[in-house]
Amino acid sequence: MATSIFGELEVPAPIEVFALTAACNEDTHPHKVNLGVGAYRTEEGKPWVLPVVHSAENAMANDPTLNHEYLPVKGSPEYCKSVVQLLLGSDSKAISDGRAGAIQALGGTGALRLGADFLHTLLKYNVFYTSSPTWGNHLGVFKHAGFTDSRQYKYWDNEKRCLDFEGLKADLMAAPENAVIVLHGVAHNPTGMDPTQDQWKEIAAIIKERKLFPFIDLAYQGFATGSLEADSWVPRYFEKEGFEFFCAQSFSKNFGLYNERVGALTIVSANAAALQKILANLEILVRRTWSNPPSHGARVVATILNNPSLFNEWNQHIQTMANRVLLMRDLLFKKLKALGTPGKWDHITKQTGMFSYTGLSPNQVNYLVKEYHIYLLKSGRINMCGITTKNVDYVATAIHEAVTKIGDDPKL
Repeated sequence: MATSIFGELEVPAPIEVFALTAACNEDTHPHKVNLGVGAYRTEEGKPWVLPVVHSAENAMANDPTLNHEYLPVKGSPEYCKSVVQLLLGSDSKAISDGRAGAIQALGGTGALRLGADFLHTLLKYNVFYTSSPTWGNHLGVFKHAGFTDSRQYKYWDNEKRCLDFEGLKADLMAAPENAVIVLHGVAHNPTGMDPTQDQWKEIAAIIKERKLFPFIDLAYQGFATGSLEADSWVPRYFEKEGFEFFCAQSFSKNFGLYNERVGALTIVSANAAALQKILANLEILVRRTWSNPPSHGARVVATILNNPSLFNEWNQHIQTMANRVLLMRDLLFKKLKALGTPGKWDHITKQTGMFSYTGLSPNQVNYLVKEYHIYLLKSGRINMCGITTKNVDYVATAIHEAVTKIGDDPKL
């Protein structure tokens, strides 16, 4: 066999969530359950293509004026304008002042990477904070953008199964000036535990006092409450408080456009001149990275956001998805309570969005996978959409048995 110049490369560990899904797909057990996948599932456990997306795509397919020409490097102007308004609201002063704008990105991940590249390359920022825990890709995105000083602020109290708000505040108070603070705008991933509005006000006050830079990640607008307005409260509050900030938006979840990679980096700046400078520099970064964004998903989103009838239909779909998640939270909690499962489980109903940080230990998770063919991340995070009225008894019984039989000592 010929010698390869790549022969010395090491094979990295597989990406957990995708490896978990692959293992579940290969499993032939009739009662297997996938609670790991980060996507919405119907009561039948199937992906859901939103009917309003079908309508928009059908209209696009029959529109002879559409073509496949390049979009502007910054993305579709119609799309960018629409997503800023969706985020900040039609009455936004930043929009009317010309201080808010967006650049189309490859999903929320692309928006995060683009913003991180900008902050590190052009502003020379090098310290970034993420919550403990946070979405698994946050660290990788910022580190590969050049940030070398990675820190965490306290977030989840596993013993009490709630937000460690005092620890969070203390860590932010100790952050150095110009540190980038990655904030989950709603439906915190992985814990599902969001600060209250009053707590967010305290967080904002600390960020302002310490001269930190807020970078909001908003991947689940509509998934926490079913209300687009309520779920964008955080960026709207930061705007009203006069912050300059970045917000990574994703439309994978709330439009069901997972493989279309539809995202945006939205910017709120101090004045219109600053915004134009930011967008011009971001345009150069895009040109050097993916050069030009894809059209289809952005066109779907813009079509729906700019058509009142389609927008209202989409709003109903979001409420359908959010309500199903809320129902599954309530059912699982009641089943565990009825079984007398040791510990407190009301955090399941206090959490919001797609995910729940159950508090299960790695050993208990391993038991669920091996004995019950229930697939979830080692952290104990589950996707509530994987639970249905047909499998909730099975899942609750399995969790009860795991908690009862298996200790939570990670060294066991």
